[in-house]
Amino acid sequence: MEKRRKVANPLALAVLAELLVEPMHPYEIGRRLKEHGKDRNIKYNRGSLYMVVEQLKKAGFLTEQETLRDTQRPERTVYALTGEGRHEFHDWMRELVAEPRQEYPHFGVALSLLSALPPAEAAELLTRRLAALTAETEEIRADVRATQEGGVPWVFLVEEEYRLAVLEAECRFVTKLIGSLEQPEYVRAWQEIFGRHT
Repeated sequence: MEKRRKVANPLALAVLAELLVEPMHPYEIGRRLKEHGKDRNIKYNRGSLYMVVEQLKKAGFLTEQETLRDTQRPERTVYALTGEGRHEFHDWMRELVAEPRQEYPHFGVALSLLSALPPAEAAELLTRRLAALTAETEEIRADVRATQEGGVPWVFLVEEEYRLAVLEAECRFVTKLIGSLEQPEYVRAWQEIFGRHT
């Protein structure tokens, strides 16, 4: 069963992961998240990053290690992971990796209501979606290939491999769904139910 977390934002988990390596200030955390491509999986901006760091500190997962002052830049606080923060990271990761959870993607909502659209329109919209999915898949493949050729170990690309697998599965599903929507039996059935209201 999913635990109730003191700080449940996925950005918090990414911050804890970065601080496992070494203490750093939020600006550096943000730079590394972007450098490591985590911004493709976790939505954030500078303000939300600083807010999450503050929440993690209040929860006892981070501590201020030092404040750096130099004349060129504003004062910067370096944060370090506490023992409780390290435990929270590992516990949360074990939960996320081992326990599937119900997620509610927008596409799932659209699919649950798809029968309300005329079959030809639904098929045309799904064809557009398929083109976008195919383009995204090709882009990810190219990025993964280039990154691997740059010597990055596979484990640092595992989230991209997962995204590829999900996109490829969705492409297969959408292709099949388009074919089903174009079946004459479905078109007739839809017209019997909805045709008189259009």
